[in-house]
Amino acid sequence: MATMTRREFMRLAGWAATVTGFAAVAIPIVAYFYPKNLEEVPSEPVPVGKLEELGVGESRLIPYGRYPALIIHTEEGIRAYSAVCTHFACLVKWNAEDGMIECPCHEGYFDPLDGSVISGPPPRALDKFSTFVGEDGLLYVGEEQQAEGDQA
Repeated sequence: MATMTRREFMRLAGWAATVTGFAAVAIPIVAYFYPKNLEEVPSEPVPVGKLEELGVGESRLIPYGRYPALIIHTEEGIRAYSAVCTHFACLVKWNAEDGMIECPCHEGYFDPLDGSVISGPPPRALDKFSTFVGEDGLLYVGEEQQAEGDQA
């Protein structure tokens, strides 16, 4: 077995540190240009939870494709919207006290019944998603899937 001199060891350690440092910088840069393939809106319905777990006047934020969805249980029923404000893409939240969906960034307010703009700078209503309760008793956001034998 050949022995390694101190100089050779230091040279090898220097190269290893250089390669490791370069990889630590280069890998995140390359990964930035190849993001995960996230759908804007999922092709499959996304479960929210049991309907009875979401009381009237309560809301829940869930992951829904590329952006989250805001689910609100109003007196008139369940409503689901994109949680991204149409003004500058801030995340909106449910304000149960005022009974409105609000954007904390620039004081935009939306109607919980149809997602329309009540006041503020948002140029249009929130994107609305459909909801349904599945056979398993779970609340879902998205289009209800039909079984192959159920198609008309």
